[in-house]
Amino acid sequence: MQVSHVIHRQLMKRPPVAAGGQGVYMTDADGHRYIDASGGAAVSCLGHGHPDVMAAMHRQIEQLSYAHTSFFTTEVAEQLADLLVATAPAGMSHVYFVSGGSEAVEAALKMARQYFVEIGQPQRRHFIARRQSYHGNTLGALAVGGNEWRREQFRPLLIDVTHVSPCYEYRDRRLDESPEQYGQRLVVELSDTITRLGPETVIAFVAETVGGATAGVLTPVPGYLRGLRDLCDRHGILLILDEVMCGMGRTGTLHACEQEGVAPDLLTIAKGLGGGYQPIGAVLAQARLVEAMRKGSGLFQHGHTYLGHAVACAAALAVQQVIHRDGLLARVKAAGAVLERELRHRFAEHPHVGDIRGRGLFWGLEFVHDRARKSWFDPSIRLHARLKAAAMAEGLMVYPMGGTVDGRCGDHVLLAPPFVATDAQLKTIADRLGHALDKVIGDIDSPSV
Repeated sequence: MQVSHVIHRQLMKRPPVAAGGQGVYMTDADGHRYIDASGGAAVSCLGHGHPDVMAAMHRQIEQLSYAHTSFFTTEVAEQLADLLVATAPAGMSHVYFVSGGSEAVEAALKMARQYFVEIGQPQRRHFIARRQSYHGNTLGALAVGGNEWRREQFRPLLIDVTHVSPCYEYRDRRLDESPEQYGQRLVVELSDTITRLGPETVIAFVAETVGGATAGVLTPVPGYLRGLRDLCDRHGILLILDEVMCGMGRTGTLHACEQEGVAPDLLTIAKGLGGGYQPIGAVLAQARLVEAMRKGSGLFQHGHTYLGHAVACAAALAVQQVIHRDGLLARVKAAGAVLERELRHRFAEHPHVGDIRGRGLFWGLEFVHDRARKSWFDPSIRLHARLKAAAMAEGLMVYPMGGTVDGRCGDHVLLAPPFVATDAQLKTIADRLGHALDKVIGDIDSPSV
């Protein structure tokens, strides 16, 4: 194979060349066909090659491909913002467009800090977030994130962020606790942390509404997010919810926080916003934050070259219009029930599947060496990497990760198929994943074979 001059994620091998995609399928240059059961990284909500999105992009390119936002706005950016605000959680009034999830989180952190400077509370300097979270790979986002594998070598470059426990019911809820009691214990932990830091010094609490890549789809227990919201309100602290992965319909409602009855102060979105057709992300902001900046300095002191890129906004607008027009939020709920049924049918009694968790078309399976003890496989086995390779051999793309439990130990796989997947395709996903897992377990049990 020709030498690659691309710095690939794995420097010791070159990945297959993607040659095409249509619907839920991708094809490589050798003609192998794969079901994209993870939407890449929970990105491709409409699948690949949707004609309406492609047409919208072509129209925008023919009209105008790029205009720097220090000189112009564009009609398509204004239309997309109007749609997002109209469907946003209560109180959201404005949208700040960026090029992806990490940029969205970075912008939200800076907007939160600037808000307090504008209203005369510059002493607020602390962010609190959760262990085993993931918020992006830029330095600010990496600092609030709790993915230890990604943080470790860059720790000297990161701002000091305080981390509290994740909402990880499978491993952390005590036998004598109800789910609600467990959630309240976590709220008390955050309250104690705020008291220790000094409430008047805390800017925001940052959390994924539904945990994503690092721990494999951690869903909040009942009342937990409401408790966080009330606690933040009590101390004048902002609540930043990260829905880069779990938002924009992925869990069955446009915004995952709708299911919790909670509206954050800042909401970050990205992957399902543009469905992978162009790089785009956004921060949705409550009116009072934007008004404070408008009345104060009159600007948001932040910016990137490709903010509000016209073609990206055109693609995202088309994606969102298709979701609303075709009733895909309802489809996600129905398809999610099908996928859950198939996963539980295939894996509920599997000796090495400890937990099956998720909402809508966003599901995670956590693997264990022993179900009764919830013990994990030795990290040196790299079960998650083996499973990815075995799934690819089965014609299936899934999103695996190691370090599920503490950043080093544990393995899981994440599933986030396109909203347009059929019931038959969802069954095939579960079947192929089952075959791949059995192959990997067989190889581990018989290493000489």
